[in-house]
Amino acid sequence: MFGFLAVAALACSEKTRPPVAGQSALADSADQVMYGARFNLTDRGLSRARLNADTAFFFNENTRVELQKVHTTFFTASGAKDAVLTSRRGTYDSRLGNMRARKNVVVVSEEGKRLVTEELIYDQNRNEISSDSAFLMTEPGRQLSGIGFRSDPNMRNIRILRGASGFDRSAQGNRPSTRPAQAAPSPPQTAPPPAAPLDVPVSSSTPAR
Repeated sequence: MFGFLAVAALACSEKTRPPVAGQSALADSADQVMYGARFNLTDRGLSRARLNADTAFFFNENTRVELQKVHTTFFTASGAKDAVLTSRRGTYDSRLGNMRARKNVVVVSEEGKRLVTEELIYDQNRNEISSDSAFLMTEPGRQLSGIGFRSDPNMRNIRILRGASGFDRSAQGNRPSTRPAQAAPSPPQTAPPPAAPLDVPVSSSTPAR
């Protein structure tokens, strides 16, 4: 079972702040508008992520939330910070238990990995991030790219769906050398010892005439 708890710095069933031009269509049709929104995403009572948004628009009896300026922090099972996701837009669906981030999506792990893509889905039930879009993941000495992936939020276990490419300079020191091995120098040659004299027996008989 998964769920979410929404908290707001400024909660508005009465839309007290005037919407800007890009927000007017959402604000006019939304059931509720929330500014400075915060959501705690949980799975079986375990906090998996904390989702912050500059503005949240609620629809369909508050089961679908359209988000702007998204900032999501992921946590490990022990509660430690795992990774951070930012994006310009997002949609949270409480029935499916997932959040779809869109536009300039960036995920940065605590270990220094950085993933960039245009669209990404976070499944809070599986604690998994995934995408069918092109992506680029970088970390010191390593780069990985492709089209589509499945991964845990900290990107320790990532599976690329197709078009995988990249390089890994971090393991270069462990790679075997491609230079041909040089033959060991042969030991200096020494003259063979003189042969021992042979004792040849001499017959004492005289030859027959």
